[in-house]
Amino acid sequence: METHNRYDLTDRVVLVTGASSGIGRTTAQAFVRNGAKVAFVARRGEQLQEAVDAVAKAVPESAENCLVLEADLGDREAAARAVTDTVAHFGRLDVLVHNAAAFVGGPIPDLEWDDWDRIRAINVDGWIALAKTAVPELEKTRGNIVVVGSVSGIAGDWGQAPYNSTKALVMNMVKSMALDHGPAGVRVNAVVPAMTRTPLTADMVDDPTVHAAAVNRVALRRIAEPEDIAPAVLWLASTDAAYVTGTFLNVDGGTMASTGQAHVE
Repeated sequence: METHNRYDLTDRVVLVTGASSGIGRTTAQAFVRNGAKVAFVARRGEQLQEAVDAVAKAVPESAENCLVLEADLGDREAAARAVTDTVAHFGRLDVLVHNAAAFVGGPIPDLEWDDWDRIRAINVDGWIALAKTAVPELEKTRGNIVVVGSVSGIAGDWGQAPYNSTKALVMNMVKSMALDHGPAGVRVNAVVPAMTRTPLTADMVDDPTVHAAAVNRVALRRIAEPEDIAPAVLWLASTDAAYVTGTFLNVDGGTMASTGQAHVE
């Protein structure tokens, strides 16, 4: 499935976190195909380079528009440096797409503090470090932020309290930041997927029992692919969404349309 060229994002400078795989990789590549200059940011440098090489092969003239930045977003300084390095290389920042996330599951009594420290560092502290550094740059360009959230940040899930709580924090900040920075022309929105086939969810998606239960919860009766999510990110980042801010755009196949009541077909 391809993410086709739909928007003229020529020379827009975009930073995408978690760009080595899954939604982040597909989204970063889609920005490149639509003319943007893109910083691919993630921990895995080799996979980042593979992502850049793949899109450069498809769009040869785009090679000089791609920047590989290896960074662990669990390190606040590294997260902030990803922004400053992007600006130093391209001269500006127009869009921040925050997609990177870590997962820790299980009930709270079973949660190890080391696991909590790690998920908080990546999902919360890294995000705040990115936002603190990016917003002043985005105010210069009247740019925008798109967060890849999750339905898990809106409602509860069995066995996912640690992960869900971090997603809820980030998504609530989308609303508050939209208010704080709207007067400066900075828009802040979130795309909200349900279960999507990525390396992070591979164990769940590949489990027949979990897969069947997940599909049954989705009105469209299939698990999302990264190519389903990327176009929504591009739309929110584009001038077509110039009057959209503080919004959660559900791209969940109808998951949140349900009250959660039992349904038997």
